[in-house]
Amino acid sequence: MPPRTVKFRAATIAAVLTLGTTLLAASPQSGAVAAEPVPVADYCQGQCDDILPPGENGNATLVEILGNQAFGTHPAHSDDQLDRYNGLVAGYTGLTDRKLTDFFNDASFGVPKDQVESVTSPRDDVTITRDRASGVPHIKGTTRYGTEFGAGYAAGQDRLWLMDLFRHIGRGELTSFAGGALANQGLEQQFWPQAPYTEADLEAQVAYIRTHEGARGEQAMADAQAYVDGINAYRDKSKKGRYFPGEYVLTGKIDAITNIGEIQPFKLTDLISIASVVGGQFGGGGGGEVQAALSLLSAQEKYGVAEGTEVWESFRQRNDPEAVLTVHDGTSFPYAGKPAQARGAALPDPGSVTPEPLVHDRTGSAGTDRKAPVKAPAALRKAQGIYDDGVIPEGSLPGSGPGPGARKRGMSNALLVSGKHTASGNPIAVFGPQTGYFAPQLMMLQELQGPGISARGVAFAGVGMYVQMGRGQDYAWSATSAGQDITDTYAIELCEPDGSAPTKDSTHYLHHGTCTAMEKLERTNSWAPTVADSTAKGSYRMQVWRTAYGIVTHRATVGGKPVAYTSLRTTYRHEADSIVGFQMLNDPAYVKDAASFQQAASNIDYAFNWFYADSRTAAYYNSGMNPVRAAGVDPALPVKAEKAYEWQGYDPVANTAAYTPFAAHPHSSGQDYYVSWNNKQAEGYASAGFGLGAVHRADLLDDRVAKLVEQGGVTRASLTRAMAEAALTDLRGEQLLPELLQVLRSRPVTDPELDAVIQQLESWRASGSQRRESSPGSHTYTDADAVRIMDAWWPKLVEAEFEPGLGDSLYGALTAALATDESPAASHGPSGAHSGSAFQYGWWGFVDKDLRQVLGRPVKGPLARTYCGNGDLSSCRDTLLASLKQAASEPATDVYPGDDSCGAGEQWCTDSIIHRALGGISQKAIHWQNRPTYQQVVEFPGHR
Repeated sequence: MPPRTVKFRAATIAAVLTLGTTLLAASPQSGAVAAEPVPVADYCQGQCDDILPPGENGNATLVEILGNQAFGTHPAHSDDQLDRYNGLVAGYTGLTDRKLTDFFNDASFGVPKDQVESVTSPRDDVTITRDRASGVPHIKGTTRYGTEFGAGYAAGQDRLWLMDLFRHIGRGELTSFAGGALANQGLEQQFWPQAPYTEADLEAQVAYIRTHEGARGEQAMADAQAYVDGINAYRDKSKKGRYFPGEYVLTGKIDAITNIGEIQPFKLTDLISIASVVGGQFGGGGGGEVQAALSLLSAQEKYGVAEGTEVWESFRQRNDPEAVLTVHDGTSFPYAGKPAQARGAALPDPGSVTPEPLVHDRTGSAGTDRKAPVKAPAALRKAQGIYDDGVIPEGSLPGSGPGPGARKRGMSNALLVSGKHTASGNPIAVFGPQTGYFAPQLMMLQELQGPGISARGVAFAGVGMYVQMGRGQDYAWSATSAGQDITDTYAIELCEPDGSAPTKDSTHYLHHGTCTAMEKLERTNSWAPTVADSTAKGSYRMQVWRTAYGIVTHRATVGGKPVAYTSLRTTYRHEADSIVGFQMLNDPAYVKDAASFQQAASNIDYAFNWFYADSRTAAYYNSGMNPVRAAGVDPALPVKAEKAYEWQGYDPVANTAAYTPFAAHPHSSGQDYYVSWNNKQAEGYASAGFGLGAVHRADLLDDRVAKLVEQGGVTRASLTRAMAEAALTDLRGEQLLPELLQVLRSRPVTDPELDAVIQQLESWRASGSQRRESSPGSHTYTDADAVRIMDAWWPKLVEAEFEPGLGDSLYGALTAALATDESPAASHGPSGAHSGSAFQYGWWGFVDKDLRQVLGRPVKGPLARTYCGNGDLSSCRDTLLASLKQAASEPATDVYPGDDSCGAGEQWCTDSIIHRALGGISQKAIHWQNRPTYQQVVEFPGHR
């Protein structure tokens, strides 16, 4: 079997022959197999493992796509990590260190000679060796240029179509490129306004890195150019050889018979565009101050200014003293807190806020889902309409879905234990990014070995000049989204250049006393139906206004004067500056210990929590361009766009300012253990939004790891077991059900049916509150009824507990700021349905504090009022019992209404992880796990 392809049935061959024999062009020949290069130093000694489902190979020819659509066949290495990843659900309880590779790849450097599948040399100074087990590219160059060229070439082999998609998403051109499906329209309308640029803007960012980041900046851009050259070399070769991704045929870019058409060359500015999508979705933080202001006004309207503000602050929980912390040794890192005397706040007049229109001049199917299928050749009909629901289904990308909290970001987890508490005396880490599930994955595995580069791990496709999370020769690192406040909202006072009275629609604003024109940025897209996307012909124009204070998001009046609210992000115009930090992390001459790792991580501008482990130390650092705000400015609310309230040292042309120094960022080295699941970093480090309270999903990790540390003798297997158990646990069942049961059982339950329901919940809680199959492959949960009851009850109990006291308006405003639920079955969460990630956003902490207040238990940082039963235990019990009775009677078909992948009432399927197809290859559903997409298990026994 030729490498990176599969054989198909004769029927498939016959079908595609109707398009011409050129369609059957084989995948590229691997080239002469050369001896494996001498391996570099690897101090992990077989104790580094990783996994990235579904598989490394993310490209598929047209033949392979048709085979998958017709018969379910898969290209080689496109799904061979899926079963191992899924297998941990059933296998974690008996896990030992020796069994880890049953569920993870061996992440050692190099490939043993008897495990070499192919060796490709796109240039004389680089080889790409792929292993038989997973097809991961091990790139080794004798020159720096050759190494990076090889990285780009391998990226083309594994993710060419995906990279093309993401450069067009970043540029706001997805519909023109891939089709006008309603989800595609929504996706580009969600992403482009967050980072709208002209080509000159993108070129300026390349120049900025070259001229402002010293020798490393120059080297980074040289590396990036070599990477782009490698992508284009593969792009050109695959086009001429007719083994390019088949999606180019299905979307009408290339004719399958004549090969006429083009895959547009990649440019350095494409990398900036891709970086804006990746960094903005996983490394952003803050914003949302307009919505926060609306909820504050609603609280003040109900309770009056003083009490309303107190109530709102108790829900906002900027610095909740009960929140789980990553740095838990008592060290404080004050940032973005509530000022004692706030100044410059710009709250809107009630009822005056309107969102800024984005889409204009719609024609044809724009704004609709109207279809007009083309007449497809017979051989392509199996693939017709594969993109009718969009190349990326709505809500699949973190932050891209509709509904409450959709713009929020936050993924990934980390568990690290100091050597003082491990069996070996060396630190152990189990960590990785939780970036959703796609086919192919947004990231790709690679090993890079060349002058100044030595690492294995993952990089987001299209920006893979360096490994972004992975391992070096004697150390490993990973990240979680931090989400601290690096985005602010300004209220710019509108004006007219002729001195006439401005309106909310005015396109000029006062900047330091001068009436200044806003800059209009536009993107016009049009589309026509193709085999892949049947959406009828249409077009529209997207338009945003850019100012010295960022992009206009809303219009309103403040004190009767018309204003525009703008969003200003520190990383805007600096989407790829972080490349220098990643370069350092890959350089074995730079990272030698925890301190040098922290310095490297501090050069990454996006908001991430970075974790590190070598044979001696576990460490942590929080990165991000944290602006130094003017004294008295409240970062949680919109602020007046005046000189006195700007970021210190702010330069609007370059979008630069003064930033908090290295020491002000939460950091630690040698703590007994670290956990992170997008929780609060440290004392004093104020949250950028709602939801970091007394109960957080990171408690699922913290409780387990703390217990392991107390027992001592931690191993890689035991730490992995702790992660895997947490990944199957319902946060509500473990953390909140005990309090709910205490209220319910405060008096005997006389209704026998309701008592039986409570007994089911008690039994589920006693068995671990898991959402886990009764046996592998049963597709039925052990405690299916209890899980159904909790899924039906939670939204009802939250509403019954809080809405009567808060009132419709305030309750609606607060739920708009923070959704009440994000169970695996809740499709409205920030990551959409079937996304794995769960229990990040919800009213867990509010319910916990409120019930403890009702029960008379101690509460630090209590809610300003007690809501359940207005504080009366008996009334609260009645409220909970009534909502529970209603939930218990709700049939599974209503709790789990079904979707395109699952029938109504199919509980396991509703929870299941589905790798969203970004190309023509689909994957089977797997068991739900609340777990990183890419994950490492590492323990270094030695050091340089």
